[in-house]
Amino acid sequence: MRRLHGVAGVVVLLIVWEILGRTVFADSRAVPPPSAIVRQMGHDGGSFYWPNIATTVREAGQGWLWGNAIAITLAFLLIQFPLIERAGMRLALVSYCLPVIAIGPVLAVLSSGDTAKVILAAISVIFTTLVGTLVGLRSADRTSLDLVRAYGGGRWTQLRRVRMRASLPSLFAGLRIAAPAAMLGAIIGEYLGAESGLGVAMINSQQSLAVERTWGIALVATAISGGAYGLTALAGRALTPWAPRTAR
Repeated sequence: MRRLHGVAGVVVLLIVWEILGRTVFADSRAVPPPSAIVRQMGHDGGSFYWPNIATTVREAGQGWLWGNAIAITLAFLLIQFPLIERAGMRLALVSYCLPVIAIGPVLAVLSSGDTAKVILAAISVIFTTLVGTLVGLRSADRTSLDLVRAYGGGRWTQLRRVRMRASLPSLFAGLRIAAPAAMLGAIIGEYLGAESGLGVAMINSQQSLAVERTWGIALVATAISGGAYGLTALAGRALTPWAPRTAR
């Protein structure tokens, strides 16, 4: 029933969008109807979209992997060494609050190739995954932790035997949010300087006043982000069958 409601909502949204695009926004062309966007996407074809999609997905995927690896490693260190937790969280918060539009040009000057885009994608995911992992690590059952300690296990044994398993639901919640965040970071990096990618294609379309193509590129980027979010959610459900549905 929920899926039917979701499909019905999308259909209603498309109908309203089509009507507004053909009436209210017909003169300005700022919001073209979905039919015009789909027609332009069909005209552009895969030869236009696939190379740009491949570039952006590669950058976002590498940033997602590096950023999450850093976040998970940092979370393990912070939970094991409470004395550095405050400093570590402040550092992660600073990275999250950094305006990527400001540091992007600096990274572009200091690096070459896709490095700047990958770094921006990584920065975009570190804080959310770090927080999710820490919440999960702290949610470990106290009785299980005491049992490990009673049998002579230390902090690292508790981490390996109890905390890591307990952290998985919250970790995957953070990874879900990180997927579209990495796409956004990569596209912003392309805005600041790149040869190909969805961000570059969007800039070129805006400059040539190709409104339908610009909307098409935006919808493709949104669909990819939503797909990455959904795949991560499915992976989380498969790997954490014991977790409550709300934790997924």
